[in-house]
Amino acid sequence: MATTPPGANLLLVLDAGTTSTRAIAFTQGGEIVANLGKPITQHYPRPGWVEHDAGEIWRASRDCLIEVADIVGVPRVAAIAITNQRETVVFWDRVSGEPVAPAIVWQDRRTAEACAALQAAGHEAMVQAVTGLILDPYFSGTKIRWALDNWPAVAAAQTAGRLLVGTVESWLIWKLSAGTRHITDATNASRTLLMNLAACKWSPELLGLFGVPAGILPQITDCAGALATTALLGQEIPITGSAGDQQAAAIGQACLSPGQLKATYGTGCFLLAHTGPVAAKSAHRLLSTVAWRLAGVPAYALEGSIFTAGAAVQWLRDGLGIIGDSRETEALAQSVPDSGGVVFVPALAGMGAPHWQPGARGTLTGLSGGTTRAHIVRATLEAMGQQTADLVDALAADGVPAEKLRVDGGMVANDWLCQDLADSLGIAVERPRVIETTALGAAMLAGVGAGLFADLHTAAAAMAAPDRTFTPVAAPETRAARRAGWARAVRQTLVP
Repeated sequence: MATTPPGANLLLVLDAGTTSTRAIAFTQGGEIVANLGKPITQHYPRPGWVEHDAGEIWRASRDCLIEVADIVGVPRVAAIAITNQRETVVFWDRVSGEPVAPAIVWQDRRTAEACAALQAAGHEAMVQAVTGLILDPYFSGTKIRWALDNWPAVAAAQTAGRLLVGTVESWLIWKLSAGTRHITDATNASRTLLMNLAACKWSPELLGLFGVPAGILPQITDCAGALATTALLGQEIPITGSAGDQQAAAIGQACLSPGQLKATYGTGCFLLAHTGPVAAKSAHRLLSTVAWRLAGVPAYALEGSIFTAGAAVQWLRDGLGIIGDSRETEALAQSVPDSGGVVFVPALAGMGAPHWQPGARGTLTGLSGGTTRAHIVRATLEAMGQQTADLVDALAADGVPAEKLRVDGGMVANDWLCQDLADSLGIAVERPRVIETTALGAAMLAGVGAGLFADLHTAAAAMAAPDRTFTPVAAPETRAARRAGWARAVRQTLVP
């Protein structure tokens, strides 16, 4: 357990996302008292490649923390938590403390051929048995090997014994602790293709398969406790919580009992269903992952990953130019009675679960002379419900039927979208009072790690609360017809 500064009562969260990083200060009652964010530049050096500047991530994160701490008063900060975009890999020099290459982002597809070769060689069954994951460029292991093979600066740092590698939270904790702590929490480690899921340890077998040296990787830790200390704010403050963004969101949604599930609609959409103390095995291409680890004991989840959610709306704005602001989508979707037969499969970065086709690309079908931008916008929002329904159906087939879906993320401020989710799934959809549930879950972990709450259930009772529940109103035959139309469009999208 960490020691918090005397009189401190706020939990300060650094939420390092894909398109922005922000700092949010929470009370122990779950109220946001300060919230400040800065954008992160997206770099696309080639089609299918996505990179970040890790130095920019650090500077933006540092500045957000300092500015929010100044707003609330540094003496009030009891503890800090970090939550982050997962699978993104950072490469840095342990001596200079500077990145030696771009960070390779989770959306990046450059290792698709390497994954296909490993599949063809018959390795996927073993990889899935050990890690709970499948062979896909989404995960970190092949990214690390690619960088060692293709970036001379990375290889030179490794040869000199100076290379450190980690996901974004690992990089930020290293910087915040002035280079004294090279760690990763178990949720992020479980997304690398390198961790034995049952043991929560790096797997020598997988390190050998991917050609990743053990010495460059961080130590795997719990998600709450005395993880590190930072003097960034002018006094020593403990870092007591850390989790990948989707696991943090599940905690913030109080999905603390087996069978409870949430979906977060941000750049992508990620559905997690808590499965308990033993990792469940999916027969329908879902992922087994660590939900959290406390006091050395992991809890597990099944996860379905949709690569394009909010990014599809961003594409409507920046790529097609048919909207000026994402907030226009709700009114446009309501302005037409249906999508006019238009179906959009937004595979702009390949298709994730349950299809796992990195080479798939988006399709827009059913266009006619009467198609308007409102129909295309509505089809884009409807795709969120249909993609989610694919995951919920896969969960049910794996023996985890859904009775209610808890939703969060920036997109769910749209009431029309939430109602369409309920109609697409045929179950209730619950939106929380605080839709920044990723940061809220990290704050709950920090509170447990700092000894402010006895456990996550106590933290959830104090900090998490629902706002509104949307119940299905569409007729079952309407839902079935839409599902059939979606299935036809997906078949046209998938690579033969």
